[in-house]
Parts: sequence; structure tokens; C-alpha cells
Amino acid sequence: MLYFENIHKTFNKNTVNEKMVINDLSLHLKKGEFVTVIGGNGAGKSTMLNLIAGVYPPDRGRIILDGESMTNLPEYKRAKHLGRVFQDPMMGTAANMEIQENLAMAYRRGKHRGLRWGITKEEKILYVDKLKNLNLGLEDRMSSKVGLLSGGQRQALTLLMATLSQPKILLLDEHTAALDPKTADRVMDLTQKIVTSNNLTTLMITHNMKQAIMYGNRLIMMYEGKIIFDVKGEEKSKLQVADLLQKFESISRGGFANDRMILS
Repeated sequence: MLYFENIHKTFNKNTVNEKMVINDLSLHLKKGEFVTVIGGNGAGKSTMLNLIAGVYPPDRGRIILDGESMTNLPEYKRAKHLGRVFQDPMMGTAANMEIQENLAMAYRRGKHRGLRWGITKEEKILYVDKLKNLNLGLEDRMSSKVGLLSGGQRQALTLLMATLSQPKILLLDEHTAALDPKTADRVMDLTQKIVTSNNLTTLMITHNMKQAIMYGNRLIMMYEGKIIFDVKGEEKSKLQVADLLQKFESISRGGFANDRMILS
């Protein structure tokens, strides 16, 4: 589903602030793989997602999604193929619009749009059905402004919006980091349910090593713009947090001692 091959990315080239963030990185994802991504601050995790989404162009290398080259495709042309949820619950929704209006925008992304804005009866039935799966009672609040929802409710809604049109790849950028532990667990359970039921190819960045081990069928660890550990299947299921900590320590030579991943 995704070929991310020999990608290089350096910011602020030829200045005193030059920083190589992605260093000859290659990653291949099969359809339906749910990959958790861990690594210290500055490892290149979010930059990798931004390169896939088209926020930045790579300096070298190629990005192929479902057989189509995305390397030089602008961000707005990739949007119909991607679903993305950010760390901040406020980023994925329009606060001054109704729940059903937010869902309509997500549902129509990448499709031909006429001048008529109205939401059809068929669409409303679909939205109610999808909202029921969240078990948050939002199906009874379709006309409520999204700004009235809690952070956890907004993030659950954002997750639903990101997957409503069956994206070819779902990008989750620490999407539970801003939530309290109980709400984060609930959003993660929803994530697992949605990804599994729709067989979505997914990349999820997390600083929580327990999450990285518990969810998904593959785990990769990044350091200085490279993948330094890649594990899947039974080997992944046997991992413990202590194993990952030991791996970090050996690779970074103790450099992760103050990283917030350790605190997670």
C-alpha cells in the first residue's frame, strides 16, 4: 500500500541551523498493516507523516501510495487518499459548525461538489449509524456545535471523520497524548475497532510504549531519521516495555534518559 523509499529531508539547508531530520529512510507497508511508531524527540516521526501527507516535499527519494506516485503531488491532491488525526483535539474539527456539518465536510472530501450545501436524508442516516458506534451519544446531538464537545468527544469525532471515506492510509500523530488516561484508553479502543473493522493501513506515532506494544501488528523505532528496530507478529506480541527501554539505551548510549518517552 505504501512505498516510502530512500527518503532524505533536511531543514534550513546551508545555514547554521541546518538539520537532517530524515536520513535515507525506507518503509514499506502492506494493506491493512497497523504500525505503531516510537522514538525520541527529533527522531523524525512527525516529519515522516508530514512527508507522506505532502506538507513538505522530500529532498530525495520517492513516495508511492497504492501504486500511484505521491512524491511531487501537492498536499491538497493527496487529501482524498489520506485520513489524519493530530495531537490537538481542536485541529481536526470546525468548532463553530454542527456535528453533522463536520461529518459532511469529511464525507465529501475529494469528491465533486456542487453549489448546494444541504445534507441529504441518506447522509444523515449514515452519520447517525457511524456516530452510534462511538457510544458517546453524539447521534442524538447532530445539530450541536462541535465547540461544545469535550476534548475526548472531539478526538473521537475527528477519528470518525478521518476514516469516513475509507482512506488508503490513516496517519495518527500522537492522537491521545493531550487526553487524560481514561479518555485516551477509550479513544484507543475506538481506534482499534475502526482500523480493524475497515482493514485500514495505519501509521500511529506514540510516546506511550505500552500503547505501542498493545496496539497494531507491527512496531518500528526511529532514531536520528532512521528506522533502527522493526518487529511484527509473534515477536512483537512478546515485547515488554523493558525490552524497548533497553533498545533505546543501547542505540542512544543513554541519550534518552531525559526524553519524555521514558515518562510515558
